[in-house]
Amino acid sequence: MAYDRAITVFSPDGRLFQVEYARESVKRGTTTVGLKYKDGVALIVDKRIISWLVESNSIEKIYEIDKHIGCATSGLVADARVLVEKARVEAQINKITYGEQIEVPTLVKKICDFKQAYTQYGGARPFGTALLIGGIDDNGIHLYDTDPSGALTSYLAGSIGEGRGVVMGVLEEKYEIDMKKNDAINLGLEALSKSSDDGINPDAVEICIIDKQKGYYKLPQPDIKKLISKISANKEDE
Repeated sequence: MAYDRAITVFSPDGRLFQVEYARESVKRGTTTVGLKYKDGVALIVDKRIISWLVESNSIEKIYEIDKHIGCATSGLVADARVLVEKARVEAQINKITYGEQIEVPTLVKKICDFKQAYTQYGGARPFGTALLIGGIDDNGIHLYDTDPSGALTSYLAGSIGEGRGVVMGVLEEKYEIDMKKNDAINLGLEALSKSSDDGINPDAVEICIIDKQKGYYKLPQPDIKKLISKISANKEDE
């Protein structure tokens, strides 16, 4: 119990149980997919609306951090909101201080350093959320997965949340480097649909693009519904 209660105490086998519990919170969160394509990054989230009484627009799972960076979240929504605000502040500080947009790896490391501090000091708990951060800078196209421990991993295509195992299986089988944007979105939606036994609700899916030409933008809901209907039709044909 002593190792279970305190974030600052390692168990005899070198584990921090509170960090592992935070990871479990992420695993219970909504499934999120990110894919790099030839000219940018696509982030796709199933918001998993549990009641028709819920206004789907009130649930945010994808956020704009800057014109060239976006992120999708899984886990505790309130924790994610705090990290997103921190990321936005860091991006603006860099712009004011240096007169240029922050590089994606620099921002990710700052956020992960912030998350790591909450695994090291008493009186606080780790953030129960993971961020899938995508962006474009002068050094190229980036997609990062950030862990509650403060660890970060760069991916060509990745996933966080409840259906991660199924999604990663589909991506490992079908993902191709330098895919076109539409192909990447279709693959992400296909992987997302296979991660859910009940399929995906078109009203609950959110897609954002970070593109070399347009920067950050979200796809309109009618366009998303058309894409999902095609995926559903292909599944019925199979």
